[in-house]
Amino acid sequence: MGDCAMTVNSITQDLQQVTADLHQVNPKAGLLRFSILGSIFLGLVILAWSAPNSILFVAATMLSGVFYSFWLICTHDMTHQTLTGWKWFDSIIPRLMSWPMLWPYSIYAEIHGLHHGWNGIDLRDPERIQWTFEEYQQAQPIIRWYISHQWLFDILILGGIGLIIKSFIKGIRLQKLVSSMRRQVLLDATGIMFVHSVLLMLAMFQGEILRYILFWLILERIIGIVVQTRDHLEHYGLWGKFTTHQLTQLYACRNIETSSLVGWLMGGLNYHAVHHTFPNIPFNQLPEAFERIQKVLEKHNLPLMKAEPGYLQSTYWLSRHPSLIGEVDFSNATNRHRMIPLVAGSTKIVATEI
Repeated sequence: MGDCAMTVNSITQDLQQVTADLHQVNPKAGLLRFSILGSIFLGLVILAWSAPNSILFVAATMLSGVFYSFWLICTHDMTHQTLTGWKWFDSIIPRLMSWPMLWPYSIYAEIHGLHHGWNGIDLRDPERIQWTFEEYQQAQPIIRWYISHQWLFDILILGGIGLIIKSFIKGIRLQKLVSSMRRQVLLDATGIMFVHSVLLMLAMFQGEILRYILFWLILERIIGIVVQTRDHLEHYGLWGKFTTHQLTQLYACRNIETSSLVGWLMGGLNYHAVHHTFPNIPFNQLPEAFERIQKVLEKHNLPLMKAEPGYLQSTYWLSRHPSLIGEVDFSNATNRHRMIPLVAGSTKIVATEI
């Protein structure tokens, strides 16, 4: 038992030592990413609203939705105070960015804190996407159908509005557990109502109410696809608890192999396991942290982190192979749970990982 404890402490110390110099936030890097994405988005919005015809309006709006998605991902860094390191900026700006899209950032920030503590450990994790075998067995037929088609339904049907509604519901349910949640729910509800009241009055004053509604519907669809895809990819099929919280996060999160440009647009979240293990490391340092952590794992004869192929390829494969969280697979070196595949509305247990 003593040797085991010493080994665990040694791994923890090594992980902390090799990443110790990577926690410093560079405000210039964060502001540059924030400014570039925000400027492109706002430029496309201006182009859309000054477009002489509907085709150009729709095309510019769709492009603005893509860049709004990446710009909103900056708010994730702000929840961890790692975009600029300026507390006032990382607290006020994400709300001003999120409320126009009806996104309850204040609720999300509280939920996200719980997620970082519970991922792979506690099934109450409010950001858990994948269902358990027991939940599936107890579900009504229509819910079972949904679970079997969850990826396509969430990404293409529920989209952004589904995430918004789910976040408000979870915020209300968690009010007793999180003392500040009631305040955050009220703040988001008030902020969203105020922002959209102003925008709606401006649209009505300009006689553009129908265009205004179309504009936000297009944004909601595009942003919903991007954000839902990211949410599903990050942890699906990886539930499991290892010997320490750090190692649990390394093995219960998905890394994605992609280009440096896409990684920059995604705020480094293609290295999601590294982010979960060390949430205070800013996005621009995550690639270096990934390489250093791999060497520590190799030194201690632990399984290396995997980098799965691309966002599109991984999404396509996982969406075609829905699965449930089963019991712990003790033959798995990472203590990962067995993944129970769903096939034509039925389930069967397999011994191999998906």
